[in-house]
Amino acid sequence: MKNNERDENRKNQQPENNNAGQSAGSENRPEQEENKISGEEAGRQLDNMSIELEPGEGKKHKGPIDGKSSAEKAHEEKIDKEGRSERAAVRAKKVRKKNMPPSALQGEGETIVNKPVDEDEHLIRQAFADHDWNEIKSSNSWAIFKVMSEFVEGFEKLAKIGPCVSIFGSARTKNDHPYYKMAEEIAAKLVRHGYGVITGGGPGIMEAGNKGAYEAGGKSVGLNIILPFEQFDNPYIDADKLITFDHFFVRKVMFVKYAQGFIVMPGGFGTMDELFEALTLIQTKKIGRFPIVLVGSQYWSGLMGWIRDVMLKEEKNVNEEDLDLVNIVDTASEAVKVIDDFYSRYLLSPNF
Repeated sequence: MKNNERDENRKNQQPENNNAGQSAGSENRPEQEENKISGEEAGRQLDNMSIELEPGEGKKHKGPIDGKSSAEKAHEEKIDKEGRSERAAVRAKKVRKKNMPPSALQGEGETIVNKPVDEDEHLIRQAFADHDWNEIKSSNSWAIFKVMSEFVEGFEKLAKIGPCVSIFGSARTKNDHPYYKMAEEIAAKLVRHGYGVITGGGPGIMEAGNKGAYEAGGKSVGLNIILPFEQFDNPYIDADKLITFDHFFVRKVMFVKYAQGFIVMPGGFGTMDELFEALTLIQTKKIGRFPIVLVGSQYWSGLMGWIRDVMLKEEKNVNEEDLDLVNIVDTASEAVKVIDDFYSRYLLSPNF
């Protein structure tokens, strides 16, 4: 009997206890959710914590604590060290820039009022500009391919042109000048004697040489170059023998490699460059002793006199026989005769 009463009392108390437990659980749940949110927020705060390294070094962010391997930690330390070195270099550059005079700041990209930057200054600054390795590597690679393409085009187009004579001279000579008429006459005579004509492909003396060869029915080759002034191809060049270069040194190789004689009319720095290129290669026996003819004794007498009196006699920088490498003439017939006399000892054949 007593046992039955205890069982009933136990049954009556269970719902109350259950209700009490549910009430207590519901009361504690918001506190647990609050604690859970606070924990997530704390995790984010840990992720975003930072520590100071050195004054001015910036901040280093801590990563989450996730048990990284020693290799991962070493990799992160290496990256951080490189970052510090780069930042130090930037600070040092800023200090140098601060101590520079205003005139030197132009190379750092600063603009000086009322002092425009011309093309010469741009090229000079570009030569002194700092370049990273990737920039240097890519720039040099493309330059190499460009030079190679110019050599390939030149070799392919000029390989079978046959015996030719290069005519050098000024691009500024007008078509009514006596030297223009003489260059035209020389080219025509060369064609009639079995030679082709190579010029720089531009105006002035170059145009006269191509015109004489073209109108005489001979081979007229033009080795043009891209310049900011003066230079453009003339209309007297054979369509399949016009080559346009970006680099002077490639162009000069073609002048010398495929010519078996040189006629040098009055000209400026470019003409002198071409003349002394041919003289140097012959003197050093890099090419055969092909004839070099200077046209216009009055024009060339001063230069040759200086070479003889100063370069040879006073300074002894050349040998006396080096002066025999050039011939000075005053007429078209004399110029062509020098070429003919030289080649009378040889059997002409295509130069490839």
